[in-house]
Parts: sequence; C-alpha cells; structure tokens
Amino acid sequence: MRRTFELASLGLGRVSPNPLVGCVIVANEVIIGEGWHRKFGEEHAEVNAITSVTDHSLLRHATAYVNLEPCSHHGKTPPCADKLIEVGIKRVVISNKDTNPLVGGKGIEKLRSAGIKVDVGILEEEGKALNRRFFTWIRKESPFVILKWAESSDGFLGTSNGPTLISNEYSRQRVHQWRSEEDAVLVGTRTVEIDNPQLNVRDWSGRNPVRVYIDRSLRLSGKLNLLDGSQPTLCYNLMKDEQTSMMTSVKLPDEQFLNHLLRDLAKRGIGSVIVEGGAQTLEWFIASGCWHEARIFKTGTMLHSGVAAPRLQGMPVQEDSLSGDRLTWLSNPAAIRI
Repeated sequence: MRRTFELASLGLGRVSPNPLVGCVIVANEVIIGEGWHRKFGEEHAEVNAITSVTDHSLLRHATAYVNLEPCSHHGKTPPCADKLIEVGIKRVVISNKDTNPLVGGKGIEKLRSAGIKVDVGILEEEGKALNRRFFTWIRKESPFVILKWAESSDGFLGTSNGPTLISNEYSRQRVHQWRSEEDAVLVGTRTVEIDNPQLNVRDWSGRNPVRVYIDRSLRLSGKLNLLDGSQPTLCYNLMKDEQTSMMTSVKLPDEQFLNHLLRDLAKRGIGSVIVEGGAQTLEWFIASGCWHEARIFKTGTMLHSGVAAPRLQGMPVQEDSLSGDRLTWLSNPAAIRI
C-alpha cells in the first residue's frame, strides 16, 4: 500500500481537483503492474496499472492495491471498478473510501457484487494525509489552506522600507516547487503594492498556479505583475464582479469575507491554496482559523527591526534544513478532521 502512496504522489499538481491515486497489481507475490493518475482528464491509476501488465492472464489470480476506492461513475473516463471486474481481478485492497458523493462506497459495492474480495482501511490515516487536499475540498467545500512565510532569526518578515530577501536560493526553489504542486497562490493588497510579485513558477518545472489576491476597495492599478494577463488571476473585493479573459473580479460580502472567499475558490475547482503574505493577510487567516498547514522558513539573517512575523500555535509535523535555512511544517490542531 505504501508503494501506491509513492505512485499517487507523482500526480501532485497535475490531477486536481481529482484525488491522488496509485495502483499496484500483485500476482504470486510479485508486482506485475503499476500505475498512477498522471493528469486530470486522462486514464486513472487502475487503468494505467492494468495496461502495464505484460501477461493479462495473470490478472485473474491477482490482487490490486489502490489507495482510494475505485470510481463507479462515468466522468471524463469510464468507471475503474468496471475495468477491474472486466479483467477478472481476484481481490482489491483499498486504503480509503472515496467521500465524493458520486462514489461514496458504490465502487466497493460494485466490486463485491461481482464476486471480488475487497479489503478496506489499510494504512487509512496515511492515505487520508496523502489526499488531505481532496478530502478537505469534498467534505468542507473549501480548499486546503497552506500558510507560508520566511522570517529572520530574530522574528521579522522584512524591514519597514520595502521588500527584503532573507531566505536562500534553496528555500526559494522549494517555494516554486510548492507553487507547481498547489492550485492557487494568494496574497494581500499590501504585498502586491510593495513586492509586485509574479506568483508563477520560475525556479522549478511545472504548471503555474491560479493567482489570487485580495483588494477589498479595488485600489490597485497600473503596471503590476498580477494585472498583466499572463495567467488566470482572481481578485476578491467588496465592490464589483467583472470578467475578462485572464482576470476575474469577485465581489464578496464584508461579513465572513475569508469564508466566502474559500467557498468560492472551492466552487471553482481549486482544492488547495498557498497564502504567501503579507503579514496582515497571514494574521487574518490565523485569527479566523482558516488554515490547515503552515510552512515556515527560519533564516540566519538578523534584521533587528521591521515587520514582525506571525506567531502561530500548531502541531509540528516535519522539520528540514535547507543549507542554513530551517523549514518547519505545522498542522492546525483546531482544524476539523478530514
């Protein structure tokens, strides 16, 4: 099952809003086929794994391991449960049931009705962690929210005079990798004004995320990178709705603004968003409890004064060292379990 997790993770940044799925087919205690969902709209993991099997006569004696319940409905591709039945798979081992109402146990029921032995719940918590974006999007009608910032060793995001580069090139490359893996990147008005970010992928290979920024009074204008029309961009505000080819302005009510924002993102098929700043926007998400994970770079730079970094209570999950920068991952214990 852990091998299916490894395979599934290869689809990160390519299959959303679909889940990450990997499949391993075993016959006579030997792996005879592997596959994963490679790209949204293309064949699912089970089909790719079956296709990779050289001798299809072995399938009638084989077990398919898959981290998520095989789909039972027609979407962009035919049902995977039907394909497993068609080739005569003997047994299917599943980590997680699919919480999508279109599936919701129907895939398991279809397999069992066809006489296939089905085991469910293998490494269930690890499977949920792998697909935390998908499960949050389906169950909570919200994207999975990741907070990200870099702070100096004495606790500042930057000086008060403008942009300050405090993290090293390896940390910055990691951020571009993350952008390629998540659906959207969000910043606040002040960050757009001061930093003029591009919010695209440059130091990594992968897709650009949807750019999202908050401009409640629509005061931003001019030659700003986020207004250049180079990639899909959403502006959340209190003033008006407007649509052009690459830019969408969305009017939201002032009350519970962030909750409305996240719900709108989810309706647009955005299953994950990185909040990259600035300080006020990060504090807003923290105070509202609207976050699931935080990734914080602590650098060796000393600033002595400036914009204070947020203070966050979370559950440590992981810690990495990036050539002098320390990266800490936190999860939000107050977030409702997926």
